[in-house]
Formats: sequence, structure tokens, C-alpha cells
Amino acid sequence: MEPERIVEGKVERSEEALALELHRPSWDEYFMLLAKLAAIRTTCVSRAVGSVIVVDRQVVSTGYNGSVPGAPHCSDEGRCYKRGVAGPETSGRYELSRAVHAEANAVGMAARRGISVKGGTLYTTLAPCATCVKLLSSAGIARVVYEKAYDTCEGQTTDDWAQALDEAGIKHEQLSLSAMTIEKALRVIAEETSRRKPVAPDGFPAAAGPRTARSGGQG
Repeated sequence: MEPERIVEGKVERSEEALALELHRPSWDEYFMLLAKLAAIRTTCVSRAVGSVIVVDRQVVSTGYNGSVPGAPHCSDEGRCYKRGVAGPETSGRYELSRAVHAEANAVGMAARRGISVKGGTLYTTLAPCATCVKLLSSAGIARVVYEKAYDTCEGQTTDDWAQALDEAGIKHEQLSLSAMTIEKALRVIAEETSRRKPVAPDGFPAAAGPRTARSGGQG
């Protein structure tokens, strides 16, 4: 997609580029994007997981998977502790891992700050394991939105976590970001986010016709 071009000294953008410029992710996509950003802080060499807890459309806590405070990070040592030290046949043996899951870290961070997550929604890049579901239920999480279904170290998908969520009365749904949301997020990250955009003298985006509704913002 050619985002913009100069025609007779004026900036013009294609309809596709304008649609992308004006696209707004849904609330669920917005918070999932934040969870994906949290995942880049992971110290796990097996996979990155990020979580965000939201109450009344406000982020109250974030978390990512990694070693407990004070313990060596697997990313620093360059190997998975549970598999490399505790042994390869450790799938599901969470007591052998020194890591804390992303959703557990998010709940723990809220607890340390005295913030209630009751009635909140957990956005997470990986569905919670059955063990973490117990914690989420005790903390009062009402809804879980996940990107990837939970699977074991061997890549086998299980339904224990989903059954645990159902039994705890926690609503859950899978979410995949739309192609347009992904493209816009990548562009916003790659470019200077707050660079002023081309605007025609009538106030509308360059090469765009009048719109029936306008969104507010910093001009």
C-alpha cells in the first residue's frame, strides 16, 4: 500500500491508506495490544506471554512471565531452567519451575499495590493454565480474553484450563487481532507516533471527503 504521494505539490493518500489512518481498534483489540507489548519484557526462553487486567476500561495491572524476584532469569542464563536443570520430562510440573506466569504476575502486582481486580477482565496472549485459573477465580476476575489457547510444552492442546474457567464461572473468549489493527500498530510503532499528519485546508484528512462524524483529539 502506498501511504501517500505528492501530486502537483499536494499530499494525496490512497483510500486504503486513509482507511488505515482513520481505523480505531476495538476496546478488546486495544487491551490485547497492550498485553502483547507487555510480553516483550518476558525473561522466559520458551515463549513470551503478556497479560493486562482491566477494570471499567482502565488498566489496573500488567504482567509478563519470568522468574520470581531475585532469582536468575532464564534469558540471562540462556536456557530453560525447568527443562535444562529439572529435566526434560517436566511438562505440567509447575512446582519445578522458578517462573511466575504472566497472569499471576498481573494479579500479584495489583495485590502489592492494594488494587482490587474484582469484576475485571484479563487480556492475555496465552490462555491461563488450570492452576492460574484458581488464582484468577479467587481474585474475582470475571472475564478472560486470550489470543492463543493453552498448550503443553510438547505443543499438545488441553481443555483443562477451559473447563476450569467454566467451573469458576469466568467468561472466556479467543481474540485474534484484525489485519488492519496489526498493520496500524506496526506503523505507529515504527514511525514517530505523534508526527503531524497531512490535513487539507477544510480540516479533513488530505485527499479525503467530508465525514459525518469526527473524533476528538489533540490538534
